[in-house]
Amino acid sequence: MRGQAEEMGLMAIKKLEVLGKIVASGLVCVIRADSPDQAARIAEACALGGVAAMEITFTVPGATGVIEHLAKRFSGQILVGAGTVLDPETARIAILAGAQYVISPSLNPDTARLCNRYQVPYMPGAGTVGEVVEAMECGADIVKIFPGELLGPAFVKAVRAPLPQASLMPTGGVSLENVAEWIRAGAVAVAVGGNLTAGAKTGDFASITKLARTITEKIKEARGQ
Repeated sequence: MRGQAEEMGLMAIKKLEVLGKIVASGLVCVIRADSPDQAARIAEACALGGVAAMEITFTVPGATGVIEHLAKRFSGQILVGAGTVLDPETARIAILAGAQYVISPSLNPDTARLCNRYQVPYMPGAGTVGEVVEAMECGADIVKIFPGELLGPAFVKAVRAPLPQASLMPTGGVSLENVAEWIRAGAVAVAVGGNLTAGAKTGDFASITKLARTITEKIKEARGQ
């Protein structure tokens, strides 16, 4: 029994370390790609740009294999998570492949329970105050504000007035031009997808590296670091 207790304690510490790294960096790169190779090249470009966490969505062909490859490739360097996770079955597959956190477009209580069981951070999407509260009650560590392009930074600021304890991370519509506004509104981190990785469509992976660095600097400036 003592061995199990010690193992659970280590898992809890690891969970806190993952969350701490995401918040400290403030940036999660959302990787959607047409092929596993493209996803891997985007990941490499993000790594060169100093990205601390990347999310491989389950819309990527062969997503499980991509997660497994990148989790091994960047072990101890960059956090690799799974995105667009709709159910606990997919969450468990992702975790076994090496995903260090799980992100969903909306709350699934069964997925929340599974992630809590294995001490893996769970970040479900929410678009109303009620959904944010429900996600927190289910044990969500960070609540993904989605779709960000429709809700805007003002939504984050409004939610944090009655819920200052809420850890919010917008996804969708976050760009170099507005990332500082999201951070100043109270977001603990931002998830950036197409606005960061668009260069992959034309093979311009260097632009991803450059933009990742610039967005990271913008986050630091907005935090007054």
